[in-house]
Amino acid sequence: MGDWMLIGVPKETWPGELRAALVPQGVKKLVNAGFEVAVESGVGLPSGFTDHAYTEAGAKISERSALLQNSDLVLRVRKPDADEVGQLKSGSLHISFLDPFNEKALVESLAAQKVTSISMEMIPRSTRAQKMDALSSQANLAGYVTIIQAAFHSPKILPMMMTPAGTIAPARVFVIGAGVAGLQAIATAKRLGARVDAFDTRPVVAEQVQSLGGKFIEIDLGDTGQTDQGYAKELTPEQIELQKQGQKEVIARSDVVVTTAQLFGRPAPRIVSMDMVEAMQPGSVIVDMAVETGGNVEGSELNKVVDVNGVKIIGQGNLPSEVARNASEMYSNNLFNLLDEFWDAEEKTLNLDPEDEIVKSCVITRDGSIVNETIKNL
Repeated sequence: MGDWMLIGVPKETWPGELRAALVPQGVKKLVNAGFEVAVESGVGLPSGFTDHAYTEAGAKISERSALLQNSDLVLRVRKPDADEVGQLKSGSLHISFLDPFNEKALVESLAAQKVTSISMEMIPRSTRAQKMDALSSQANLAGYVTIIQAAFHSPKILPMMMTPAGTIAPARVFVIGAGVAGLQAIATAKRLGARVDAFDTRPVVAEQVQSLGGKFIEIDLGDTGQTDQGYAKELTPEQIELQKQGQKEVIARSDVVVTTAQLFGRPAPRIVSMDMVEAMQPGSVIVDMAVETGGNVEGSELNKVVDVNGVKIIGQGNLPSEVARNASEMYSNNLFNLLDEFWDAEEKTLNLDPEDEIVKSCVITRDGSIVNETIKNL
């Protein structure tokens, strides 16, 4: 692959994106490994890292177009702007979230530019790849944010409180979906003293919910299971109906409902319908984590708080960006771990072996064509 030396990190241009792909600590680790790093001025400011902190860590400050044109390796959080793909060096490597299922034209233009691209969404859920799994690291933080937002918008406190003026009962929180984000939401709500119920279509996670102090709601859906990557399988229409009926009564008695069901590359399943929202008490709060991909909750709107008869539906997008400092640190670690896994320090090259399981999953374009089997066959 020749000498892969210069890493470039441009500033994020996506509206409201506060994360940085690389934090100063990550720069230091990459410089120690033998890379050169250049960043665009202000790259870390939204998440609390000054240019000075980057230069101290060993990075050079570079102007954006020079950075894109000269870097052998470009790291970012969001997908590149279509008009910037043409500035990338032929033969360079671009790593970011790419949304490849919905961005076919972008993927094709990266291939045409002869850019090797890695999509962070496509990192496999395997033990070896865990340390570079950015979907998980960011979902973890997003799960925490959902509860903080719910607590902020709720007219009730979450913990039980015994006071001379009377006893306040703990708030009831219902988390739908106990994946990475859901488990963190359960743990956070529990820490704040709420009573937590949770449901997931995969009965195997009941134990994890209980270990965090939540109560697992049993709804018999027949055979559900999970994919070989550990994600929940898509339900049949009959199963979705059973799930809705079983959840309806739990939702009606909850003060806070958090929905976390997302299907990668496809619209989110609709699991809370308007009649369920209307059955809740005024003052209740729903946080729809899947609002960016169409939403789990009927009536949720991206980046808005919608009021339905006193029930607030929070549709905040880009939740990890709400805790941008830690989100940037985690994402930066994921990128470092990915590069470190394939970096040959002796040869000073990055060896992305096409037969490697991780490479097979996450490399989308290479040598002028789309090489990822899943994306190629779309």
